Amino acid sequence: MLRPLIGDLHCVILTKPAATLSMCLRWLSSKKGIIKKKPDLDEETLSKHFIDWRRVLVIAGNGGNGTISLHHEASREFGGPDGGDGGNGADVVFQAESRVKSLEPVRHQYKAESGANGRSQNRTGKNGKHTIIQVPLGTVIKEDDTIIADLESEGDQFVAVRGGTGGRGNHFFVTAQTQTPMIAGRGTIGEEKQLSLELRTMAHAGLIGFPNAGKSSLLRALSRSRTKVAAYPFTTLNPHVGMVQYDDLEQVAVADIPGLVHGAHMNKGLGHSFLRHIERCSCLLYVIDLSVDKPWTQLTDLKYELEQYQPGLSERPHAVVGNKIDLPESRTNLPLLEKNIPLPVIAISAQERINIDELKKHVRQLYDEDMKGRIKEKKPKVDKSRII
Repeated sequence: MLRPLIGDLHCVILTKPAATLSMCLRWLSSKKGIIKKKPDLDEETLSKHFIDWRRVLVIAGNGGNGTISLHHEASREFGGPDGGDGGNGADVVFQAESRVKSLEPVRHQYKAESGANGRSQNRTGKNGKHTIIQVPLGTVIKEDDTIIADLESEGDQFVAVRGGTGGRGNHFFVTAQTQTPMIAGRGTIGEEKQLSLELRTMAHAGLIGFPNAGKSSLLRALSRSRTKVAAYPFTTLNPHVGMVQYDDLEQVAVADIPGLVHGAHMNKGLGHSFLRHIERCSCLLYVIDLSVDKPWTQLTDLKYELEQYQPGLSERPHAVVGNKIDLPESRTNLPLLEKNIPLPVIAISAQERINIDELKKHVRQLYDEDMKGRIKEKKPKVDKSRII
C-alpha cells in the first residue's frame, strides 16, 4: 500500500513544484479516502459553546507622560525645551458583528494599550491602539443593572471606557518669565468599569411553552430551521431562530425559546437565561400541549412566570396555539381549552403539518399590526456620546 502512495506523491510534486509536503499528503489522503467527514454537532455539544451572559472588566489605557528635555545642538547655545507630549491611551470598544453568535469568545478582562511617553526633539508619544471587542447582534451592555448600550445592528459600536490623555512636555510650560521650565505633565489614568453583557435573541415572535410542548417541531414546520427534536423534555438547550417566508418576500423571524419551568422567574433551573430572550420579541405564541389534562392551566402558569419576571411582558400581542391536535385526547381537550380561556385557539399539529398555513397567516397579521408602528417597546436611554 505504501508504494502506490509514494508514486502518487511523486506525481503531485512533479506537477505542482510549489506544493508543500502537507498539501501533498492532504491531497493524497483525500484521494485515498483517508480523511473522514466531521460529524455534525449535536445540541448538547453546541450548548457548551453558547454563552448568553458574561461579566467583563474593561480597563482603558493610561496616557503617556510628557518628558523634560533641553535641545542640544552645536550651533544653538540656548536651544530651549524640546520635551514632547505623551500619547493618548486607547479606548475599549464593543462592536456588533453578525458572524459572532455567542459571547463565548469574550474574555473576562480587557486592558487597552497605554500611550507612549513623549521624547526629546518635540516628539509626541505614540497613541495606544483601541481594543475592539466583537459581540453578537442583540447584545445589551449593563452597568450596575442599568442598560447603557444596546447593540442591535451590524457595525454598531459603543465606547465602554475612554483612555487617558497624554501629559504635556516641558515645551508647553514656556512663559516669558520661565524660558527653560523643568516640569512636565503626567498622563491621566484610563477609565475602568465592571460591565455585564447579555445576549438577547432578536426575533419578531417567540414560541413560549413548557418542556415537550412541541415548540421545536413547530419551528421546523414554520421555517427551514432544523433544530433537534426528540420525545423527551429539554431537547432544546439554546434559543433558535427560524425565518418564516411569505409569497410577497416578507420574512418574519420566529424564536424557539427553551422550555420554561415553574419558578423560572425566581431563576430556578435556567430561568433568567431563557426569559431574557423573550424581552426582544414583539409578539408571543403560547404553545399549549393539548394532550395533557387541564391544558388551560399551562397558559395561566406561563403568563404568571412572564409577569413575575417583567411586569407587562405577558400582555404583549400574543396568540394561543394548541399543539398535537392529531391525538385523540387532544381533540377531546380542545373544546375545554376554548371554554376556559377568553382567547381564540389555533389548533395545529406540528408533526403532521395540520393548520400550519393558518398559523402563518396569524403570525403575519401580528407582524403587520405590531411591528410597523402600533406597539413599540421603549428603548433604554443610551449615552449617545459614546456611540460611534
